[in-house]
Amino acid sequence: MKPLAITLGDPAGIGAEVVFKALENSALPVWVFGHRALAEKAWPVPPVERFIEISGSGAVRFGEISADAGRIALASIDAAVDAIGRGDCSALVTAPIHKQAIAAAGSPFPGHTELLASRAGLRRYAHDYAMYFDSPSLRTVLLSVHVPLRTAIESIDADAIAALARLTTREYARIYGSKPRLAVAGINPHAGEGGRFGDEEAIIARGVESARSDGLDISGPHPADTLFLAARQGTYDVVMAMYHDQGLIPVKTLEFARSVNVTLGLPYLRASVDHGTAFDVAGKGVADAAPMRYAIEWAARHAEDFAR
Repeated sequence: MKPLAITLGDPAGIGAEVVFKALENSALPVWVFGHRALAEKAWPVPPVERFIEISGSGAVRFGEISADAGRIALASIDAAVDAIGRGDCSALVTAPIHKQAIAAAGSPFPGHTELLASRAGLRRYAHDYAMYFDSPSLRTVLLSVHVPLRTAIESIDADAIAALARLTTREYARIYGSKPRLAVAGINPHAGEGGRFGDEEAIIARGVESARSDGLDISGPHPADTLFLAARQGTYDVVMAMYHDQGLIPVKTLEFARSVNVTLGLPYLRASVDHGTAFDVAGKGVADAAPMRYAIEWAARHAEDFAR
């Protein structure tokens, strides 16, 4: 297989530590992208096929937000995506970046998802790209991401639900080779109880029906308090959550060390850990590398099939 492209994320965080720990005793071909001197302060660098050096200030300190750290993180992403575009690498695995640091460095994007989508020319969330979480026992895709809960509820849209269902079905098939059974969560208690607890479910139902008319295997809206259990028991392949925390609380509670954040819609496979930069433990050598190890192994397992 072609090497994975792995970015070390914010050099003030735990990215380098968890990546290097995860790669110890690994035979996978990888290219690592980051500031080597800063990375070596976090953990000894294991043998890798290539380490692509990203220049930047060596004054970055663990646990501190800085524009210098943000610039290094952004440049690492750019270099990794360029390597994939040239055909040198296959999938992208990203260590966490810090939203305030990349903002200080001039990025207009709140995180990896929006940044990578923009680089790929993808403009509309849910229609062109989306945030999806994959784990052994539970998978979920989000209708909205980094917006206030009030905004997420007000912006529920039937066309977006149908578009997200089509996008998820297409991308899931690229990863697993089959169409998923999609289940859409309601937003209100008991999925609205026939309109007694809210009318958003009528909008959701229109989106579900539109997607079903396109031949998708989709149902809902379902009461969210039991839907994730049904999905975990194998009734459904993917749950479509109406907002960020509705989908991520179950995934992170049940599968924190074995879940990956995937950006659907990109021309390449991108996977990331489910956690942040963990500034409180950065540089102390105590970060848990299990989530990163899982993300790297997951990307390696699916990269070649995804590229076909």
